[in-house]
Amino acid sequence: MNNSKPRSTTVAMSLLVFFFILLWHETVNWGMKDGVLHNSIWLERAAGVYHRESRKGRYQLSFRDAKVLCNHEGGNLATYNQLLAAQKIGFHVCAAGWLARGKVGYPIVKPGPNCGHGITGIIDYGYRVNKSEQWDAYCYNPNAKQCGGVLTDPERVITSPDYPNEYEQQHICYWHIRIKYKQRVHIRFLEFDVEDDPSCLSDYLEIYDGYDDVQGFVGRYCGDQLPEDIISTGNVMTLKFLSDSSVSAKGFVLLYKAINSDPDSKNSTRQ
Repeated sequence: MNNSKPRSTTVAMSLLVFFFILLWHETVNWGMKDGVLHNSIWLERAAGVYHRESRKGRYQLSFRDAKVLCNHEGGNLATYNQLLAAQKIGFHVCAAGWLARGKVGYPIVKPGPNCGHGITGIIDYGYRVNKSEQWDAYCYNPNAKQCGGVLTDPERVITSPDYPNEYEQQHICYWHIRIKYKQRVHIRFLEFDVEDDPSCLSDYLEIYDGYDDVQGFVGRYCGDQLPEDIISTGNVMTLKFLSDSSVSAKGFVLLYKAINSDPDSKNSTRQ
């Protein structure tokens, strides 16, 4: 009797089962768990979208300025769909910016009283007739040098760009830390050396408690004094690092950890 066909069928079934198990393993690793989207490497890099503002501050870029800024960094203004893809994996910035073809909008993951108007998704201002209006910018460059990101790990070290070498000039980085619901973020500074300035207007690190950078401002830090520990009130914190075009320094190293919430604490604290 010829058994070649049953053997071929057995081999084919074995391969099918193997690939099914492999696919299931990848799906589990890249799926939702405890309300957090994994894998964090994909979460940080795949979208390729990042927020930029003028060196003069927020809402200082015309449409032409925004295009020049993104082009200078090797990218282009993000399209609406590219910004939407980034928002779906956790990209949240409470600041309207120029998009491709003269649109303006911003991505909201968790709406607040002063950000998002109660809506989750892209807050769309539509196509602007006046291209001289001043907003921020959303650039798209999947090959851009890593600076910031959306972080979901329960514990992680964050460093300034190029650390332990001096950070480069003209950087703007955002880190959005988003851990499990009902946990809090504990930040501890390990190294800190940022250009000193009495008003911290040149180079600085800003920290916000939550998403809303209007209501959640914790502090702005520069100089070489090690800041005190900071604990969030919820499961989200935002960090912004900016360097100007003059003096640079070694930068910073900080460690954040997810800790269990203290039901009696209602305010962000420094320890």
